[in-house]
Amino acid sequence: MTIRDDHALAADLATEAGEHLLAVRDRVGFADQAALKAAGDRASHEFLMEALARLRPSDSVLSEEATREERLDPRRLSADRVWIVDPLDGTREFSEEGRADWAVHVALWERGTLSAGAVALPAQGRTLGTAEPPKLPAHEGGRFRIAVSRTRPPEFVQKLAYLAGADLVPIGSAGAKICAVLTGEVEAYVHAGGQYEWDSAAPVAVALAAGAHASRVDGSTLTYNQADPSLPDILVSLPDLASTLLAGIRDLHR
Repeated sequence: MTIRDDHALAADLATEAGEHLLAVRDRVGFADQAALKAAGDRASHEFLMEALARLRPSDSVLSEEATREERLDPRRLSADRVWIVDPLDGTREFSEEGRADWAVHVALWERGTLSAGAVALPAQGRTLGTAEPPKLPAHEGGRFRIAVSRTRPPEFVQKLAYLAGADLVPIGSAGAKICAVLTGEVEAYVHAGGQYEWDSAAPVAVALAAGAHASRVDGSTLTYNQADPSLPDILVSLPDLASTLLAGIRDLHR
């Protein structure tokens, strides 16, 4: 087993899980959104859990769709390798016909750091991963764009955008937002409305591999495989904007 094997596995699993989700969309349809969400969550989770149990049987797994007992299993906290997965990031967007801003997250945490990861954007036909990190776009200065939640953009981010001279761009899932930073659709993503480790582990792994800035909104390090998987806030941006955004956030919280 090599590190590159893990990079490739993360990408392959995220991509294949995404294919299962597209098939679920086709089979179930959009008339009953609750049924579609449930079917998508279940199909992707079961695929990823079976694949990881077969291909990496000695590793632990933390999944959004795991039971509470599985999440609290103390063996995860002492493991050297833990896969952190979100089988369907952005269930709301997945259940809405025509929306492509939902994702599948597969990340590997290894001895304190994120060592591999991939984010599949199935409805966009692409997967971003640590095997071949995307090349960050250049920021030419002037106004920039901040990705925010479609349904609950933090009030302080609206103030931050006004002070920093930025425009807010609503995007669905956290993975889609972070990928939008890496592909040049926006220049930053700021969130403080509550998240969990599986919401950001894979996209942060890809962002760091690409050379982007990723931290808590106070500038501290994002940490994973904790007993409490809550990780409530995040800042991901092009590297030359990080200091401006962090300073603006500090000023707003004084």
